Order: sequence, then structure tokens, then C-alpha cells
Amino acid sequence: MSLPVAILAGGLATRLRPVTETIPKSLVEVAGRPFAEHQIELLVRHGLTDLVFLVGHLGEMIRETIGDGSRFGARIRYVLDGPVAMGTGGAIGRALPELGDAFFVLYGDSYLECDYAAVERTFVASRKAALMTVCRNDDQWDRSNVLYADGRIVRYDKSGTVEGMRHIDYGLGVLTARAFASRTEQAFDLASLYQDLLAQDDLASFDVPMRFYEIGSPAGLAATREYFAGRESTRG
Repeated sequence: MSLPVAILAGGLATRLRPVTETIPKSLVEVAGRPFAEHQIELLVRHGLTDLVFLVGHLGEMIRETIGDGSRFGARIRYVLDGPVAMGTGGAIGRALPELGDAFFVLYGDSYLECDYAAVERTFVASRKAALMTVCRNDDQWDRSNVLYADGRIVRYDKSGTVEGMRHIDYGLGVLTARAFASRTEQAFDLASLYQDLLAQDDLASFDVPMRFYEIGSPAGLAATREYFAGRESTRG
């Protein structure tokens, strides 16, 4: 695989305070190590070695801790937010010169064990401007926000529940530079870009058959730590 990966790691992580008042969320400890190290190693195992961290709050700490990626067998670069918050979509737009024509995007607090090669193949075959991965959630791990039927996204709405929503945005996408061509504003959320592309029938989808793990909330962090602890005990 050849697509680079944009990792959105610039948020303030207010739900994890007071821990994230002194360290960025990507460096929160999971299984005795900074979470970002687990995330990087997972991506490298899937052949994804060109990684771009989009950082803001305490972002220099991430660069100082992770470095250039050579010890992971990866090439890691960093794009820092400017003085004004850009939102997730704006942060990606700022980083487009580092990302090229097409790239994966995921959140810096997500651990996503899925078939990245299959996701990329589905995206390429779709010939669309972007792809969103989804998974059947039934409000188990977070509120379902995707109405998914017959292999396609019918509706995506992070602000309110619509009857019949059983799936959730899994947290991994594939985007192209052309998906940003009509966005003239500097600051915007990635969710609004997905909604625009869906309305234009320019958004492909991939249904992931497994759950996600995340450290964006105290409950999510606890579940992720428990998952890693169980994995380590199985190995032992």
C-alpha cells in the first residue's frame, strides 16, 4: 500500500482533564507506553509507514517523544496548527501539501484494527472523492450516527439521532485533495465535509466487522486499557 496517513492529534482533550492539561492526548499512558506508540505500530504492521501527525495543543511534546519514526520503521512528519483553531477539516486542508492526492485519515485517540488494504481497495474501486468506514454499533460504544442500508451510507449526522441508525463512523477515512476543492473557509469540521460529499454522492463506504477502541473519554480510555491488559495476559 502507498497511501500516507493523516493522524488528527490537535484537540484539547477536555474530557480527559486534568491529565491532558500537562500532556497531549496522544501521549496518555496505555499498557505502560504512550498511546501514540501503539497506534503507530499498528499502522506499520499494516504496511502504512508514511505518517503525518496534525498537532496543536502541546504538539511539540508529541514530536519530542515520537521523533521521526525511524525506530518504528516509519517516516513521521508533523504539521502544527497555527494561532487559530482550524477544526479537523481545516487542519487536514492545511496539511494537504504533505499528504498528496489521496490519503488515510484517522483520529489520534483511535485504535482501529481493521483491514486497511481492503479499505484502500474499496476506495480506489469507488472512484469517489472520499470513503468513510462505519461499523454496526447499536449505541453500544457511542451514539450511532450513521443510517446504513444496502451497502451504502444513507445519512450521517453527529448532532442528532435519526430512526434506524445502527452504525457509527468508525473513525477511519480516505480523502482526496479534490474533496477539499469547494471548501473556501479555513476552519471547518471533517464531519461537515463528509456530509457535503454524501449529498453529492461522492462518498464511498466500508463496513468494518469489528469494534473500535478509543481514549477520547474516561470510559473509552478504561476500555482500551482493559483491552491491552487482556491482550498482554494472553501473550504471557
